[in-house]
Amino acid sequence: MDLFDAGPLRLLEAPPLRLSPRDRRAMDDAWDAAVRANPALFDGPVAGCTSLVHDERDGLVLTWVRATYRYFVLRRLPGATVRLPSLFVSVAQPSEDGRLLVGRMAPWTTSAGRWQLPGGSVEPPPDGEPLDLAALRRHAARELAEETGVDTPADDLTPWQVTRQTNGSVGVLFRAPSRPAAWLHARHATLTATEHALGRTPELDRLALARSPADLTALTGPHVSYLAPVLHRHARSDGPSSHGHH
Repeated sequence: MDLFDAGPLRLLEAPPLRLSPRDRRAMDDAWDAAVRANPALFDGPVAGCTSLVHDERDGLVLTWVRATYRYFVLRRLPGATVRLPSLFVSVAQPSEDGRLLVGRMAPWTTSAGRWQLPGGSVEPPPDGEPLDLAALRRHAARELAEETGVDTPADDLTPWQVTRQTNGSVGVLFRAPSRPAAWLHARHATLTATEHALGRTPELDRLALARSPADLTALTGPHVSYLAPVLHRHARSDGPSSHGHH
């Protein structure tokens, strides 16, 4: 698990992955089985991350490719010659007392019961438009609003950390202005009520606030591998809480 400070970040698009007929058949079979088990799965467009390197001149250089969600099942297939790590954005949303908002994935999602920061996989931009830091920031603001009900202008999000998990998946983390804890919970309660009225459940079915990795022991269920290191970094720094609020 690697954690980088988000300094300059350059994103480069690479040509789409080329799969052998055997890998493609195995991928399609595994995806069809996954959809039978969870009909909510959707094979929409997604950006995968093929490399993240630190360049002396450019800072972090992230190479990404256009794919669809089914490509991610390759990671779980023994013998697959191609694996596509994911590219996601997350938001460190602090409360005014210096804790960070974490959410539990709802039962209908692919990672049911898992705790993580608000965020999600990055979608590729329309042809001809760049995938850059501004696009990632807009995507992060949208995920925060959709998952927690917290509406924050994209320009108020600050690049904070870049995480790389052992499977190669890369997350770009943004820091949001701090908000009162009660207000954060109220926003999620309103969102949840609205979703329930429409016959849906929000992607994050429960929220909690955590200051350090020790707080994760109180949460039942697994959590993403980046969460403890990010909370450790948060607890060690002066924390996002010192960055004012709107």
